[in-house]
Amino acid sequence: MISITTVIIIISVEKVNTVFKNNAGWEEEIVKGFTKGLVQHRVLVILLCIALVVPSVLGMVHTKTKYDLLYYLPQDLETVQGQEILLKDFGKGAFSLLITEGMSLNDQQEMENALREIPHVDSVIGYASLTKGKLPLEIIPDELREKFQRGDCMLSAVFFDEGSSSEETMDAISRVRKTAGEKTFVSGLSAVVTDTRKLVEDQEAIYVAIAVALCAVVLMLTMDSFLLPLIFLGCIGISVLWNMGSNWFLGEISYITKAVAAVLQLAVTLDYSIFLWHSYKEQKTLTEDKDEAMANAIHQTFTSILGSSLTTIAGFVSICFMSFTLGKDLGIVMSKGVILGVLGTVTLLPCVIRALDGAIVKTSHKPLLPGVKGISRFVTKHYKALAVVLVVMIFPAFYGYSNVKVYYDMSKVMPPELESIQANRKLEETFDMSTTHLLLVDADVPQNEVRDMTKEMEQVDGVRSVLGIDSLLGAGIPESILPPDVLKLVKGERYQLMLVNSGYVISSDEVNAQIDRLNGIMKKYDQGGMLIGEAPCTKDLIACTDRDFTVVSLISIIAIFVIILLVQRSITLPVLLVAVIELAIAANLCIPFYLKQELPFVGPILISTIQLGATVDYAILMTTRYRQNRVNGMKKKEAVEDAVSSAAQSVLVSGLGFFAATFGVGLYSNVAIISSMCKLIARGALLSVAVVLFLLPAVLMIMDKVIVHTTAGMKKAA
Repeated sequence: MISITTVIIIISVEKVNTVFKNNAGWEEEIVKGFTKGLVQHRVLVILLCIALVVPSVLGMVHTKTKYDLLYYLPQDLETVQGQEILLKDFGKGAFSLLITEGMSLNDQQEMENALREIPHVDSVIGYASLTKGKLPLEIIPDELREKFQRGDCMLSAVFFDEGSSSEETMDAISRVRKTAGEKTFVSGLSAVVTDTRKLVEDQEAIYVAIAVALCAVVLMLTMDSFLLPLIFLGCIGISVLWNMGSNWFLGEISYITKAVAAVLQLAVTLDYSIFLWHSYKEQKTLTEDKDEAMANAIHQTFTSILGSSLTTIAGFVSICFMSFTLGKDLGIVMSKGVILGVLGTVTLLPCVIRALDGAIVKTSHKPLLPGVKGISRFVTKHYKALAVVLVVMIFPAFYGYSNVKVYYDMSKVMPPELESIQANRKLEETFDMSTTHLLLVDADVPQNEVRDMTKEMEQVDGVRSVLGIDSLLGAGIPESILPPDVLKLVKGERYQLMLVNSGYVISSDEVNAQIDRLNGIMKKYDQGGMLIGEAPCTKDLIACTDRDFTVVSLISIIAIFVIILLVQRSITLPVLLVAVIELAIAANLCIPFYLKQELPFVGPILISTIQLGATVDYAILMTTRYRQNRVNGMKKKEAVEDAVSSAAQSVLVSGLGFFAATFGVGLYSNVAIISSMCKLIARGALLSVAVVLFLLPAVLMIMDKVIVHTTAGMKKAA
């Protein structure tokens, strides 16, 4: 966008010089000269904006995507540091458990040998690998044999030399599946991440298509031209490409951000286009020069949407303060998207509208949205009853909001028919295992102490088996009997590696208690030992997000409170407006509680900030009009009725657009975390509209005297 601005400044320099010579009201004249020069050189501006799409697309292609949400845990956690040690000391990053059906021991060994040849497969530990003719079968203890074989099913552990969500690991997982054959089930986080990538990549373009199509329908019904919605969506689409392309500077973004950023940017910036169009129509009635009318409209629109965009940006910036850095990932991308959306609205959109002015007129029609004036009369007539409704809503809404259940198991966000989900189910049904923890124990801990630790851990509730050097050998057999290539799989220079197989589900209270118990036992034998893996990382994730929810909610409320305070110059209005939207948020998030539904763990955190930042504008719009009416001498009922009447259509169109952009994606997506977020945002938009149109007027009527005496410039209206 810098290049566009530079060009516009250059082409307007002659006008600016003239203004400086006159030296009268030069600030205002600079703006007028700039905006009029922009409109007059509209073809050049349009071409420059379109030209920026090329580097944007290249940036999108070269921006990496992360599909493992545990990657966003704070780097100072022991579980995260342990993963780094595992990669550095053992060359092992991710791992998966393979279950094979109906294979002979020889076929199993050939399959495991073939897996070792796959790039980025570090090692394979399995029943066949341990025997392979070098150890007599009789020396393998029965209990160890049962850990690797149940009926005609055999179990192998495959370790990779890269992290769970790296491109190399995901490609290796695909090749493992192909090499192992149809009767092989590949379980674990890396397999889930691999399936997530394929599923999301297949659906991303469809998400955008659904959002655009539904928004177009809403706009065609509510706007006064059939062509205008296509212009709006096309210009917003270009600003979306600018935003997604500039993510290249971040290096990588999460798959959630990549999937929903375009849809969210469309939803939250659509209003700005509508503001510009309405301002342009108003200015055309004041001057016959359309370029001047558009220049004035740009100036007015920028002033109007600057305050509006600040609240939205504040909501997105607040989630950057999450210790779970997925919030920072989404917050930066969406804040940037709002800024670029504003710039697109005041540069590209006015030029396209002027270029297609004639076509817009030819495709004009009467808006098909029914009249909304009846709402204003209804709310002022029944404001006491509506106030009672508000009070009655408070307790059940905030109670449900505070007690809604969330889940942290990444496999739950994926469709059950995926290969990885079926493999996880097979592992649980056949080997009574739901997850595997990894233990990193000091290599110098004596073998007899490791044996004692293993016995203690095997007695912990839910532990199905503990595999380490002692397990591979059997009691009393020295390490030296193991072949070096087998020994190095589980013992490095600093640490020895052990696997703890658990029958408990990830993120459950049982597995979290089990992790605490295992950590307690391990620390008795090795203070520096580490318990790592998906379940311990998820336990840390729960602790992080519990803190994040409180911190992020507080920051977003304070930031938006301050913005409203500065805009409205009032002590009470920020409290009332934030409280009204918080009630809409509580009403939104309490519904899953009463329907006994669980939400993905990021849902409440992200929705509470996005809904507050994006929809508090509805309340600000209505309150600003009410405040102006009171200052101009209207009585409170007349002022509120006029405010509702003038704001209702804008609020409805905005809310319906927000709803349309997200609801269809929520229905279509079978990735639960994306579907749930979009449904919550869509429902939140409608609830915010309802609360602002019906409950906020009641609050303004009842609190009128307090507002008048606590708001700058309103005392004369008392």
